[in-house]
Amino acid sequence: MDLRGLLEQYRLMAIVRGGDADAAIRSVVALFEAGVPLVEVSLTTTGAESVIERVRAALGPAAPLGAGTVCTAVDAMRAAEAGASFVVTPGYGPGVEEAARLGLPALVGALSPTEVIAATGGGATAVKLFPASVGGPAYLKALRDPFPDVPFVPVGGVDAELARGYLAAGAVAVGVGSPLLGDAPHGGDLGALSDRARRFLDAVRLA
Repeated sequence: MDLRGLLEQYRLMAIVRGGDADAAIRSVVALFEAGVPLVEVSLTTTGAESVIERVRAALGPAAPLGAGTVCTAVDAMRAAEAGASFVVTPGYGPGVEEAARLGLPALVGALSPTEVIAATGGGATAVKLFPASVGGPAYLKALRDPFPDVPFVPVGGVDAELARGYLAAGAVAVGVGSPLLGDAPHGGDLGALSDRARRFLDAVRLA
């Protein structure tokens, strides 16, 4: 799959992490129905592999469904076996190398210039600026000076207003967890999730 192309097209990736597998599945489906088709399911989610497998069965083989918090080679193998089409990592490590061996594109976490160099040198499709809240859009803008061609995806504390700021500073997309998902992956209100999804979609379209 063309992960970079999808990030550039949709500009928003939802991050699902929760303690209720059934609620996580409902949340992913609700996101797709609301127009947010680029979704990462964190492996810290209860029953994460089952969530990915069941969402894959429900949405079909073409849905751009990722596995997040991939740290180890075993994590990458679990993601691939469950049906993930890409992986997301908090930093560069064995999970990135195994994903490359398996042919899965990777959104690789980095914060410092040294980490960005490691991620891109290790084959990252895009760089997850994490935790983005440490420096905000101003830090991303500064980081892009030495790395103008690196596709950055800020993650961590991104609300709708900050999403616009990061995109204006040169991010190709933003990754959003709890400001978008709220309590939905824990059994909360799916209607409220759909409303938040529409607000975020409006924010990234207008950025």
